[in-house]
Amino acid sequence: MSNQLQDILQKQQEQKKPAAENEDVIQLVAFVVGSEEFALPILTIQEIIKPFEYTRVPGVPNYVLGVFNMRGWVIPLINLRLKFGLPFEKPTEDTRYIVIKIQEERAGFVIDRLTEAVRIKESDVDPTPETISQDESLIYGVGKKDDRLITILRPEELLKRTF
Repeated sequence: MSNQLQDILQKQQEQKKPAAENEDVIQLVAFVVGSEEFALPILTIQEIIKPFEYTRVPGVPNYVLGVFNMRGWVIPLINLRLKFGLPFEKPTEDTRYIVIKIQEERAGFVIDRLTEAVRIKESDVDPTPETISQDESLIYGVGKKDDRLITILRPEELLKRTF
């Protein structure tokens, strides 16, 4: 009977090993801006909504489209195409607003298209390439998923007000 017990204990330990070897996984929401795919940690996203009316605000950078009201919160709306130096394009049926929330800070970001929820192993995320200097603080790293490269953004840096 002790051999059976040892066999059971050994099997349990072997089952635990894959879980222990199963490294940290980052859960992200991926989206497209221009021709590039980006992602944000899923827990920082409050909502993903279809575009609606916003109020323009004078004296802000061109990438800040204005503000909108969402359940009593006045939220700035930032066009990621313009923030990333891409040309403006009219919204399409795929355009969405991603509302990010960290503590009490909120902002909405215009994206071209939502792709999917993604799980990427921490080991499949490379740090920001050294050759990238502009806005490098916005980038957490570059994730590899199947044959795709996904730029993972730092939501806390996106929420920093530079205007």
